[in-house]
Amino acid sequence: MSEQGSLPSPSKKPRIEPDSVSGAMSKAVAAGVNGTQATVIQTESVDDAPDEVGVEEQWIHLAFSWAGKPYTLDIAESDRVFDLKAALFSLTNVPPDRQKILGLVKGKLPPEEERIGDLKIVGGKKFTLIGTPEGDEIKDPSPVAYQNDLRNIRKVREATKKLKVNIINPLREGKKLLVLDIDYTILDTKPLTSGALPPAECARPRLHEFLTAVYPHYDICIWSQTSWIWLETKLVELGMLGANRDYKISFVLDKTSMFTVFSKRDGKPYTHSVKALQIIWNHFPQFHSKNTIHVDDLGRNFALNPKQGLKISAFKDAHTPQAMADRELDKLARYMLYIAVQDDLERVNHKVSPLTIPRYSNMSERTNKRQGLEAHRSRPPPARRFASSVITSTPGIIARISVSSCIIIPL
Repeated sequence: MSEQGSLPSPSKKPRIEPDSVSGAMSKAVAAGVNGTQATVIQTESVDDAPDEVGVEEQWIHLAFSWAGKPYTLDIAESDRVFDLKAALFSLTNVPPDRQKILGLVKGKLPPEEERIGDLKIVGGKKFTLIGTPEGDEIKDPSPVAYQNDLRNIRKVREATKKLKVNIINPLREGKKLLVLDIDYTILDTKPLTSGALPPAECARPRLHEFLTAVYPHYDICIWSQTSWIWLETKLVELGMLGANRDYKISFVLDKTSMFTVFSKRDGKPYTHSVKALQIIWNHFPQFHSKNTIHVDDLGRNFALNPKQGLKISAFKDAHTPQAMADRELDKLARYMLYIAVQDDLERVNHKVSPLTIPRYSNMSERTNKRQGLEAHRSRPPPARRFASSVITSTPGIIARISVSSCIIIPL
């Protein structure tokens, strides 16, 4: 190990450094050319001396790779997993909640309060870090001029003419329409297609309870960016089709009903596919912008219909405890029952975190004004009273769901 790699910092915090540091820089540091680094070199005797309690601090030298680049760090045995994650964040800018550490310990990384010394890690241990650095997240584009683009309008007409809808279960009079994505919205697709997990374990928790809860108020359309043969297989394996359920799928659309749009994001050309709800509305006039909601994990899929879109977090790593504890569909069911009696869903702002926002009594008037909303504090909105009555009378999931965390946002 090099001289520089063996020196713990005087603050006792993990010291991190990329392997790309040149030999010339190492010599410069040792010679004290850089004032800050020279201070570190001069305190070597202080760090190596026994602490006041008479116990010498033990350090572990680790090596890891991230984004194809090698790094090293030294961490004290008395430090915690929390400190390790903080050190990785300092070097890679990957926040602790996004860090996936592979190969450091067998199985899952222990809780953050666990001592590094208790992990029995040997010096020189190598591991891999996976994670997206802060600020590099993929962001969905804004609607911009999508809807007024003449090409897009023509593409909607062409897709409408081309589409042949197979009605699986009859549409019901007076119901709203739920357009629901499948891949990573209600299903972890990767382990299903690879066969790594049985279909039931790939489904987002409480999928069937969610669909049962909303079915009395919404006809259900599944729209997936995959081919029909794979889509049908997924739905059958999940028990959404061909099984005796308390809900029915009305019809299914695949990738052939989508088309590509062109825009710009961050000043650069951006191309992606969309799910244009107007195609459905052209086929079924009883559905329109005021009674349709589209749930998807990719916001760009409803670029042509942003007011109808509700973006949900992606569901992945179905085998992990975190995924098994996922309850997003419970929240979504609560919200959709909450807005079910609204005459105009276009006036409901689905973008103001509808799955997590607090009830009106917990929102200050200042917050409402900041969001450009009107505070309704005098009485609960009608949808809350309606949803409450539904919850007390519907079996299964609804009997266990409180609507207290949902609100209606009139625009």
